Amino acid sequence: MSAAEAPARFMAGSWRELPRRLAALWRRSLQFRTVIITLALSSLAIFVIGLYISFSIASNLFQSQLDDVLDRSNDATGAAQSILSASNAADRAALQSLMASTVATVQSVSGSNAIAYFRAPGEQAVTIAPPGQIAPSLGDGVITPELRERVQQNEGEQFWQSVSLANRDGGTDPGVVVGSSLEVPAAGRYELYIGYNFADAQETLAFMQLIGLVGAAALLVLLSAITLLVVRWVIEPIRTVAATSRRLASGDLGVRMPSKGEDELATLAASFNGMADSLQARIRELAELSVMQQRFVSDVSHELRTPLTTIRLAGDVLYGQRDDFSGPTSRTVELLHTQTDRFETLLADLLEISRYDAGSIELTKEPTNLVHLAGDAIESMHELARERGSELRLVAPGGHLDADVDPRRIRRIVRNLLGNAIEHGEGRPIVVAVDSNESAISLSVRDYGLGMTEEQTARAFDRFWRGDPSRMRTIGGTGLGLAISLEDAVAHGGTLDVWSKPGAGTVFRLTIPRTSGAAAVVPPLPLEPDDIEATGPPPTGVVEAVDLADAATEGVRDA
Repeated sequence: MSAAEAPARFMAGSWRELPRRLAALWRRSLQFRTVIITLALSSLAIFVIGLYISFSIASNLFQSQLDDVLDRSNDATGAAQSILSASNAADRAALQSLMASTVATVQSVSGSNAIAYFRAPGEQAVTIAPPGQIAPSLGDGVITPELRERVQQNEGEQFWQSVSLANRDGGTDPGVVVGSSLEVPAAGRYELYIGYNFADAQETLAFMQLIGLVGAAALLVLLSAITLLVVRWVIEPIRTVAATSRRLASGDLGVRMPSKGEDELATLAASFNGMADSLQARIRELAELSVMQQRFVSDVSHELRTPLTTIRLAGDVLYGQRDDFSGPTSRTVELLHTQTDRFETLLADLLEISRYDAGSIELTKEPTNLVHLAGDAIESMHELARERGSELRLVAPGGHLDADVDPRRIRRIVRNLLGNAIEHGEGRPIVVAVDSNESAISLSVRDYGLGMTEEQTARAFDRFWRGDPSRMRTIGGTGLGLAISLEDAVAHGGTLDVWSKPGAGTVFRLTIPRTSGAAAVVPPLPLEPDDIEATGPPPTGVVEAVDLADAATEGVRDA
């Protein structure tokens, strides 16, 4: 591309970008929209008013000119008829001299040199009667047959018609032709036509229209400037409100709007500041209440550890000697031991959730292979799944790399998801899938149990929530497992999503960025399964059983 072509291409690109920039400015700027709308409506109003005024002026100017030429034409026709009536010319030369004198009188009285007269058709032939004459500007069909017919049929009246008269420059000017009839002694009736040029009136109208256009343009510029100033005066407080609202939403609760005067804008500022004060006070109360609640849960959990330790020691002693007790007493000791374990787990979960509420969680990250981690979790839950009649399967298609995570918390997520699947899996197989892509690693747990409705799915991560309140927890859950799992996933910068459908089971999918601060994360595993209508997992033959130690390399495992 030459140096001469570069500026042209740049200008062409700028013009192509102009509509898009104007559209973006229209969407984003209230001030721009207000000025453009005001300018458009003002232009329409000025155009309509100007059109009406121009039409009225043109009509009035033409009518005044027409009345004037009709009066002059009438006076000229009367003067001409007086001359003709007073004459006693009887030969051709005298008649020609008489007609010449009459035309001169008509020109003098009417003020027009465009004169034409014709002998009226149907008159008795008179050899001495002059045939007539026509001015050059009235030639070439200016006098129409329609006008001549009206004049011929209405003796003693005058008629007019708008025409275009030729001028000296070779062009045409607007004008009118007025026709009437004359009675010439010894020669019969004649038609008289007088042409009047309205070029001066046309110039006057054009000048007035030009002045109107200039005035309209100046008025539009003035209106635009006034609108811009008024809009800026009104928009600036709105911009201040928007900026203050953004700062308030971002957590700067001490920001306030400046309030001046006693007008509506000052009332708006005062109302906004009052709302901000109320919001700040309310948020402070809620924050203090939240801190008190967190401290209460943490303190109660810590305080309960001492009596729980004593109960644990006493319970362990009794549990070790349960065979020496009678049947009912032995069963009571076993129940005491089981509930003590559950109580201890509940306290641990309460302490953990209180740490998340207080924001005091710190991750201990290290490179971890999620396939191995999932295999270890499946191995630890294998016996529990077998007791409930569920088969645990691990599907790992391949391409897995280590992720920078806290293995203890990720293992806890997997165990919580497996425990939930075993609890609600109705003894059917449970499939654990692990896959990865360039940005993230996903782990999903699919069961083929009863499933949940959309309303139940929305509350799946609520604390101490159960889909069926009448159903007892049969594997010792505390009701905080999924809530803690969600907090663990968010702490890693990931997500924990759930899909469920009544009769088709449930899928929980954990997605974790492979590296911290990943911009865009695309889950490598779908959330909604392909076999929604199926009541069980793929046939066993499709999922090959391999040794537990080879799970990471072979990709598929049965437990």
